[in-house]
Amino acid sequence: MGSDKKRSERMFTGKIIAVDTEMITLPNGHQFELELVQHPGGAAIVALDAEGQVCLLRQYRHAAEQWLWELPAGKIDLAESPLSTAQRELAEEAGVIAGQWHELGAIYTSPGVFKEVIHLYLAQDISPGVVRHEEDELIEINWFDLHTVLEWAKNGQITDAKTLVGLFRAVELVDPDQ
Repeated sequence: MGSDKKRSERMFTGKIIAVDTEMITLPNGHQFELELVQHPGGAAIVALDAEGQVCLLRQYRHAAEQWLWELPAGKIDLAESPLSTAQRELAEEAGVIAGQWHELGAIYTSPGVFKEVIHLYLAQDISPGVVRHEEDELIEINWFDLHTVLEWAKNGQITDAKTLVGLFRAVELVDPDQ
């Protein structure tokens, strides 16, 4: 059961996010003010080729102050479906297109403060496309054996949450004995 909103006030509006304060009542009756980051959501893609290679991007993230291993992913644009976002982002960031798409569910990135939902997909039947990185992206495209990448996920070499969840959900479809 969700919470009952009493009052909401917009505190900040940026290019991608907005921050609201809301006076809420929890299902147990407790009331308090909560800050919530509004975000349009996104899509992340486990792109798996015929040889069992998965696409991982090595991307510099200023908030983390380091390079991270990530799945191709991006923000849902206005009036765009999560699947359309996934298809667009795979082409733009990884430079490939996929002939088969499988939903892997959705995740909340940080539900204590963010209203962001990321939709996860497995993309197969991979063929070449055209890379179109944006100015604010510093990305290296890599393809690795799925089992190697799963070891990186298990040993902490991969720390990005959407990537971890996407990989573990995808392997259940392609190699349930893993």
